[in-house]
Amino acid sequence: MSRRVRSRRQSIKTAGFLFSFSFLLLQGQGKVESGNLVLEDIPEIPLSVKERTRQYQNTRSASIASWDPAGGGMLIRTRFAETSQLHYLRKPMGARQQITFFHEPVGGGYFCSDASKRGFLFSKDVGGSEYYQIFWFDMTTGTATMLTDGESRNGLGPWSNKGDRFAFTSTMGNGVDTWVYVGTVDGDEPMAVVKEEGAWFPSDWSPDDSKITVLKYVSVNESYPYVVDVQTGEMTSLRPESTEKIAFGGGVFSKDSKGIYITTDYESEFRNMRYYDIATGKLHFVTEDAGWNVTGLSLSHNGRYLAYITNEDGVSRLHLLDLERNRKVKLPLLPVGGIGGLDFSPDDRYLALVLNTPQTPSDIYVLDIRRGKTERWTKSEVGGLNTDSFAVPELVHVKSFDGLNISAFLFKPAGEGPHPVVVYIHGGPEGQYRPNFSSTFQYWINELGLAVLATNVRGSNGYGKSFLLMDNGYKREDTVRDIGTFLDWIGTRSDLDKERVAVYGGSYGGYMVLSSMTHYNDRLTCAVDIVGISNFVTFLENTKPYRRDLRRPEYGDERDPKMRAFLEKISPNNNAHKITKPMFIAQGYNDPRVPVTESDQMVEVIRKNGGDVWYMVAMDEGHGFRKKSNRDYYYDVVSLFWEKYLLHSEP
Repeated sequence: MSRRVRSRRQSIKTAGFLFSFSFLLLQGQGKVESGNLVLEDIPEIPLSVKERTRQYQNTRSASIASWDPAGGGMLIRTRFAETSQLHYLRKPMGARQQITFFHEPVGGGYFCSDASKRGFLFSKDVGGSEYYQIFWFDMTTGTATMLTDGESRNGLGPWSNKGDRFAFTSTMGNGVDTWVYVGTVDGDEPMAVVKEEGAWFPSDWSPDDSKITVLKYVSVNESYPYVVDVQTGEMTSLRPESTEKIAFGGGVFSKDSKGIYITTDYESEFRNMRYYDIATGKLHFVTEDAGWNVTGLSLSHNGRYLAYITNEDGVSRLHLLDLERNRKVKLPLLPVGGIGGLDFSPDDRYLALVLNTPQTPSDIYVLDIRRGKTERWTKSEVGGLNTDSFAVPELVHVKSFDGLNISAFLFKPAGEGPHPVVVYIHGGPEGQYRPNFSSTFQYWINELGLAVLATNVRGSNGYGKSFLLMDNGYKREDTVRDIGTFLDWIGTRSDLDKERVAVYGGSYGGYMVLSSMTHYNDRLTCAVDIVGISNFVTFLENTKPYRRDLRRPEYGDERDPKMRAFLEKISPNNNAHKITKPMFIAQGYNDPRVPVTESDQMVEVIRKNGGDVWYMVAMDEGHGFRKKSNRDYYYDVVSLFWEKYLLHSEP
């Protein structure tokens, strides 16, 4: 732990501390403590900035947690105060009755499948640590009971069909491997059903509750599906005999117990919907290989309908199969955007989904399957803004340095320009930018006059498994060269200002920001990095133990001398002397993925080289900012940073 971080820890307590705008100047160090924020060399935010951003920061969203098996409504997740909590919604556009009231954000909200048990499972951590604990909320008494040990990292899984047990994941076994457990809400000792090395996750229970589909995740390109007997622990592999690395997802039992619906890229570039025949051990296509990934699936309780989503060049498409009649159901036209959260109602008459577009935040819609019509159940507030005027992006494709086709979404403000540009780089690295709602982007576009180029460089998901592998190991810097290609492309556009270009990203995208600054310092004006990797060796050595083996297939194994030397060579903190342009770096102190030391060491070396860097650490956050007050302040700083260094920069 660095001396800078240790001094913070001694002076700020993280638990139960609400944000405060009172400032304490630390003499001679350029530091300010504001509630749970530690700020270094960041100017005070002008009132004009706070007022201009207020509406954009007060947008909400909503997503479905689960239908109520007793009928009449659903649990949803939305935020009305500092963090997202669970609410009960009884009817379309009805009042949202808040159920949970915690300082920390709440996840899950899965109703027990036994309707006589009026309660649900949820999870939460403390301070963004991601050491989630599982709780049972009894709706009759209004009390929450923790079901896990309070120390390990746990993840919610599915309820059994009877509702007497639930599956979950936990590191309680040895602190490193993620095993699969079965638990109850009655205080019984959880039973481990998978105790193998690696990261294991449950998907679905068989109709008679005797078996569970589980998945061993190695990397985005490699996973292993099994069926495990709950009583004996015996596992049966669903993977075909093959020497290639295969990725799987899903794993949902058919209601006759004869097969399993699963997504896989076996013998294809893309993840397709397949049916695994238990009797023969064969995989059959449910859908044709359409050249796009199937990203989500849901089977109705009666087994008749199978809903799934395809990701087509970043845009979601909803599909519904009538398995009984072996045909597709005609669906109403939905707005172009992102779709998720598929969940059939208890009587299988309705399918809930979450829809998000560049002009509308995530909201819940319900498809009436018989009538073929959708009805909106929530309409989230957007700060009083008219989002009809929000920018809709243009999809662009360019050829990179080696002829590879890469893509991006370009948001532009009104007017001819040339407009200053923020190049956004997603995290992951196996993530994908998709054109969803972002009040932050829209603020930059509408109020600051910035264009945003949201990129999908090689290694991004959604474009085939070969594309996904193109940044692994020794190919890491080819992704940075892709950013160079986008900079070249910006230079060809008369509506974009190549003399005023910034890079912005978080997590792995933060690494890309830092690396872009070391490669293209003379072509960039400034940069913002949030929770970014500054050195792959120190990152792999200091990220939480349960994550290391999951990251090594992507980045390389730092224990190998040759790879270690390569990772040190390309790491931004070892090339920081090349950075002469202003930077803003932000970090959560409790980050279990990219430790705070990654940002600390980058700030230290930039300043040692005489560079200009603003630094913000949130003591009650982890991998990003989930509390509204912290998030609002962060975006105010970004806005001020753009105004000072990007908008007013000299060509």
